[in-house]
Amino acid sequence: MKLTGIVIAKNEEEMIEDCLESLQFCDEIVVVDNESEDKTSEISKKYGARVIKVKSDDFSKLRSEGLKNLSSDWVLYLDADERVTLELGKEIKQIIINPGEFKAFRIKRKNYYFGNKEWPKIEKLERLFRKKNLKGWYGKIHESPQVEGEIGELQNYILHYTHRDLGQMLDKTNEWSEVEAELRFKSDHPKMSWWRFPRVMISAFFDSYYKQKGYKAGIAGLIESIYQSFSIFITYAKLWEKQLNEKT
Repeated sequence: MKLTGIVIAKNEEEMIEDCLESLQFCDEIVVVDNESEDKTSEISKKYGARVIKVKSDDFSKLRSEGLKNLSSDWVLYLDADERVTLELGKEIKQIIINPGEFKAFRIKRKNYYFGNKEWPKIEKLERLFRKKNLKGWYGKIHESPQVEGEIGELQNYILHYTHRDLGQMLDKTNEWSEVEAELRFKSDHPKMSWWRFPRVMISAFFDSYYKQKGYKAGIAGLIESIYQSFSIFITYAKLWEKQLNEKT
């Protein structure tokens, strides 16, 4: 049973090396380089990865591009700011030999903010697939897989080093809020009224700080939760701007 690791990356020269190092147990690595302007491609090739150059703001398209021209039986998706633990790598190698009735597996993910502050909530994401049962991806930003068959769950973890500093966070917000706002605008989102802003901002803060137990992460949890509120505000402010410009 052959396994391909697929990585989606854009300007990730600072993070991609450790990511690819953690995927060395795979039989093949494919990096989908979304028009990087740094050394992402050069570093990827140094680790033996096959690099596919793609330009898109559609994550489903990027993930689907990685599936093309693969001869492997299984595929594992990883982002450039994620790492496969040694324990998870061993578990994956064993499970693809005898997966039972399962055609895909969810993997638990630990998130780390501002370098090394662990977030209380553990996510579970579909990342390991028998290639012939992965029928595609849908959703431009918050993409989801289309799987034919039963989905199991692995025991070990992916480590995710996200929101490493405020500057990087703000850059990402400015970039992806434009895409999110455009999606809402094209779907004829109701007209933005003043009360919608505090509603979505309070909801975002409550979800991050209380439902996800961000308060357990101390000051980092407070900053991250306020940031989530700010981020959703920017998205809806851009939506308001698009609706305003439509009238003029």
